[in-house]
Amino acid sequence: MSVITITKDNFKQEVLESGKPVLLDFWAAWCGPCRMVAPIVEEIGEERTDIRVGKVNVDEQPELAGEFGVMSIPTLVVMKDGKEAARSVGAQPKEDILSML
Repeated sequence: MSVITITKDNFKQEVLESGKPVLLDFWAAWCGPCRMVAPIVEEIGEERTDIRVGKVNVDEQPELAGEFGVMSIPTLVVMKDGKEAARSVGAQPKEDILSML
């Protein structure tokens, strides 16, 4: 499954109402560590059919970033059944991201 862009308009449908766990990547285009994590997140999105992967651009979606209390990026959040189940801040290796799921 491909990575979906999450906005405040589709958040409820794509994340809260998802029947699968959702890995959210809070990122920005100017963020170096975000660019390091992006290919890993994309890869996980392609490999794993049991989860959904969404990207939240914090510059375009400040309301969502604020709602999640995102202070540093990249921030990865795993949502299960509409609730936050795990979180990591900063660039992480693929194994660490997968262990959150």
